Amino acid sequence: MDNMHFSNFQRAEVLTQALPYIKQYVGKTVVVKYGGNAMIDENLKQQVMEDLALLWLIGVKVVLIHGGGPEISDMMKKLGKQPEFVNGLRVTDKETVDIVQMVLAGKVNKTLVTLLQMKGGHAVGVSGMDGGIIEAKIKDERLGFVGEITKVRAKPINDLLEKNYIPVVSTVASDRQGNVYNINGDTAAAYIAGALGAARLIMMTDVAGILRDKDDPTTLIPRVTVPQAKALYDEGVISGGMIPKVDCCIEAIKAGVKDVTIMDGRVPHAILMELLTDEGAGTMVMGGEE
Repeated sequence: MDNMHFSNFQRAEVLTQALPYIKQYVGKTVVVKYGGNAMIDENLKQQVMEDLALLWLIGVKVVLIHGGGPEISDMMKKLGKQPEFVNGLRVTDKETVDIVQMVLAGKVNKTLVTLLQMKGGHAVGVSGMDGGIIEAKIKDERLGFVGEITKVRAKPINDLLEKNYIPVVSTVASDRQGNVYNINGDTAAAYIAGALGAARLIMMTDVAGILRDKDDPTTLIPRVTVPQAKALYDEGVISGGMIPKVDCCIEAIKAGVKDVTIMDGRVPHAILMELLTDEGAGTMVMGGEE
């Protein structure tokens, strides 16, 4: 429906329908993991930032956790390095981890902070290294400086939330010896959402959610409990790249997050649809009896 035919009365109706949902989330912490196509497409990026700024303006405590894989690969190529992957994880030597730190904690992080500010939000960018938010160790010698999370400190993020900022967190970490590690963004989001005791974690991906038939978007499964998700692994419904995503959802729920949604970041305003409408978007993974 275009704006010409959308009367002021209809706008008011839409807002009043959102009211029960707004009441549910005011003062609650919602963690959004942002990456994939929604990060590359400029229009989608603008819409994601609008959604987050709007949620912040109505009193939701928003935390944005981001990756930036394609930007890292682009910079590596510019510097004459060929990106290498083992089982989907980036091989990260000393030179590559310097590039990761530069791109994620620098360019990508500050671009997102600036966009949020332009949309009317107050944002502050930090990396997992700041305030010791994420501590890590080597995950696998073959991958180099790819980190496995050993500790998450929520205090620096909570401090920013208390001062009414949107924390924007890049997923690089360090150990006590000062080594820097590249951390999987989904895993970092799960751990951080757990440490914050978030009401919701939203994982933005390039798929509609968990599909019964991966080639048919109409077979979306809107809700699953953790035991149902485990059964879907056994049936082979959750396979390939969806396995680590759902693993992260289960990890977050075990850590105390109430609900986790895997949603399609390619859908305009998917975050607002998920939080503020009856329909929702994507697949919600919920805690349930084992």
